[in-house]
Amino acid sequence: MPHTPTVTARTSLDAPPQLGAMVDDAGVEFSVYAGAATSVELCLFDDAGGEQRIPLFEHAHGMWAGHVAGIGVGQFYGFRAHGAWDPTRGHRYNPAKLLLDPYARGVVGEIDWRPEVFGHSVGDDLSGDADVRDDRDSAPYVPRSVVVGNGFDWGDDRPPHIPWDRTVLYETHVRGLTEQLPEVPEHLRGTYAGVAHPATIAHLSRLGVTTVELLPVHAFTSEPQLVQRGLTNYWGYNTLGFFAPHAAYASATSPQEVIHEFKGMVKLLHAAGIEVILDVVYNHTCEQGSGTGATLSWRGLSSETYYRLDERGADVDVTGCGNTLDMRHQETVRMALDSLRYWATEMRIDGFRFDLAPALARGLDDAFHPDHPFLMALRTDPVLSRVKLISEPWDLGSHGWRTGQFPAPFADWNDRFRDTVRSFWLTDLAADRAGRAGHGVSDLGTRIAGSKDLFAPRSPLASINIVSTHDGFTTADLTAYAAKHNAANGEDNRDGSDDNHSWNFGVEGHEHADDEIETTRRRAIRNLLATTFVSAGVPMLLGGDEFGRTQQGNNNAYCQDNEISWYDWQLAQWQRNLLETTTFLAEFRAAHPVLRQRAFFPGDPIAGDALAALHWHGADGSIMTADQWNDGTTRILQVIFDGSDVGDDRILLVLNGRAHDTAVRVPEQTGVGAWELVWDSRYERPDELPSTSVPVGDELPVVAGSFAILIGA
Repeated sequence: MPHTPTVTARTSLDAPPQLGAMVDDAGVEFSVYAGAATSVELCLFDDAGGEQRIPLFEHAHGMWAGHVAGIGVGQFYGFRAHGAWDPTRGHRYNPAKLLLDPYARGVVGEIDWRPEVFGHSVGDDLSGDADVRDDRDSAPYVPRSVVVGNGFDWGDDRPPHIPWDRTVLYETHVRGLTEQLPEVPEHLRGTYAGVAHPATIAHLSRLGVTTVELLPVHAFTSEPQLVQRGLTNYWGYNTLGFFAPHAAYASATSPQEVIHEFKGMVKLLHAAGIEVILDVVYNHTCEQGSGTGATLSWRGLSSETYYRLDERGADVDVTGCGNTLDMRHQETVRMALDSLRYWATEMRIDGFRFDLAPALARGLDDAFHPDHPFLMALRTDPVLSRVKLISEPWDLGSHGWRTGQFPAPFADWNDRFRDTVRSFWLTDLAADRAGRAGHGVSDLGTRIAGSKDLFAPRSPLASINIVSTHDGFTTADLTAYAAKHNAANGEDNRDGSDDNHSWNFGVEGHEHADDEIETTRRRAIRNLLATTFVSAGVPMLLGGDEFGRTQQGNNNAYCQDNEISWYDWQLAQWQRNLLETTTFLAEFRAAHPVLRQRAFFPGDPIAGDALAALHWHGADGSIMTADQWNDGTTRILQVIFDGSDVGDDRILLVLNGRAHDTAVRVPEQTGVGAWELVWDSRYERPDELPSTSVPVGDELPVVAGSFAILIGA
């Protein structure tokens, strides 16, 4: 280093400064939490990699801080924490390990997965003795924290603030979305700038997307086991830093410019009227289990604070990733809240989807608590309570399924919707072809009506209606594969779910499928998409489903940063047709407020309540009886959305879950003399639909496994 920096304590030892690295006119204030450390050193690095260690001042309540004069933006740094090595008490202090700042807003460099990056002793295969400390220096093999500034020209940027009833979510991946998009310049493909390119925005806008939900963009790394198999973590659920954007997704190279590129992406999407939601992972980190994982940041600063540990100091894992962040401790909660506020304010993010959300709300008794302090903080925070909050309402712990149990203003991914819709259009259709009973229509009807059984007393808008997400088959693959094909992941096809509710229509994959099978599959895709768009709740589209993207049967492509996951924009004619269909369905939903109800439909349609805004009818056109509604052999459903009270049309949906062609008698409805056909899944494109008007009480022919939409005239 060219000179010896001056370090001072500029704040009261009882009132430590803001955590992280804060730039001012004189230098940089550093502050870090290390609850049981005996001393903490700030490590400054020059351009040649030279390191200078500066002791920090101990403040109250486990905080360590110091102001360093004469340095500023661009400074590389880290920490070394001294203290007890007592794994049974959760103490794993090891000053030989350079630690990332948990509040670092910039991260540079990669992890070289060598034994030196582990706090405990391991061999070349990275396994060893969790209780024996390793005293080799990790600094040459781990990333650096970087001091960054906040300046950016936001111009007249305004958050779109899309109401929930007009929201159409699009789950996508920064790299996968544009890595192969020809209209994006090659050097911008797979980057934040690529997401904001006019060609990308034009596609999203044409599709009617109001809100993109990005898979994790917090700085992350690949697990050593993946690296040993020659693979990388593609999805990003392996967080290395909760404040820094993932640098590999930027076309820029300097940490400050990475941040500017991310902000520029948000600014351009906002200008197009599109919100940005981040998938965030506050349930675990990339440090894996204490006996198996590296010491990179949190474990070396205060393992017993940041992680849930048992009485022997071992990790309590309800995430399946080796560790669980301890949201019972105020410092862990503080870190998550500070991170969320940073992204909502400084980066202007419009909302968050919380991965494995029950893990964030488990109390001292390990049970899920809707009134957990972390959830209460989110609901009452003046910033965070005003953005979109979405839960993935399950984790891997005991009693981890919590769909519908998160408090307002949360919305939840609705897996009951996913499984029910898949079953009706796929596995139950297969059962009908084989002469077996399925699940009937009662659960499907409940999902179409907004899942009141799950989300009351909230509203239908608390239900995020999903058919496919990143975690599982794409919608097209649901119709082509009866089993997962995950051999490329290197785990002998053991990984990924076996409970997919998929059907291949008699032939696995595409190689041996004839034209008739492929035609039937495409109709099934349209059925799945249509059910998503016309159901009460908030529709979410998995990116690429609008044109039939395939992952070649891989339902767990978390480690496939290649053509398996990247969107292929060289569309066949059937894919262009499907894109037109998806666009039509999104436009149809946007045009009809009766499909976007903010409250559950009144009345009792099964009892024949004349005031009900939603009516269920059988194949003969009459109001369904309770027996028909609950009969597992019922495979045809007609439903009327009566929009007269909201100035809308009366809409008739006809769902034929039978494996053969048939006809239904369209129902009578006050104010309707005939039903006009506006969409039918039998047709590849919306503009192929013939002009069809069916007087009430007359028959409408429907093909096997099809969905028709009509409007009252």
